[in-house]
Amino acid sequence: MHAITRVALAYTTTLLLVSCAKKEQASTDSVAAPDTTSAMAPSPTPALALADVAGKWNFRNVPEVGNDTTPTEFVLDAKPDSAAWTITFKSGLKVTPTVRTAGDTLYLKAGPFASQRRKAVKVNTEMALRMENGKLVGRTTAHYDTKGADSVIMLRSEGTKAP
Repeated sequence: MHAITRVALAYTTTLLLVSCAKKEQASTDSVAAPDTTSAMAPSPTPALALADVAGKWNFRNVPEVGNDTTPTEFVLDAKPDSAAWTITFKSGLKVTPTVRTAGDTLYLKAGPFASQRRKAVKVNTEMALRMENGKLVGRTTAHYDTKGADSVIMLRSEGTKAP
């Protein structure tokens, strides 16, 4: 019985060596296919310039979670440079954000100012927006100044350019 096992083992080892040798030979003999992945890769999104978003934008910010889904609405008056941008809420409150771009993203930071969602509370906001199908879309993080721990709300942001 030991002789049969040795013969079977030798036969299996020989088959493995032959099949590996054939695969290695085939791979070295074949011509490599041309790399088409770079030709099919989408071109990178161009950097967003402030001049690209200049104008008035009607925004709606809606909380991502929770029972209160009422939108916070405002008008963003964007200039071709970072000076004199304004956010005007329906209440008439005007806020001047700091503005910058990085790649395809527009960042706005504002505050502290009187919250439009919570009475008698100050808020600081940070928005990150991208241009998608002619709209500015992204997220806003609102940090509320409370006596306890920091209170934060994440909102979906969407701005449509005013005619």
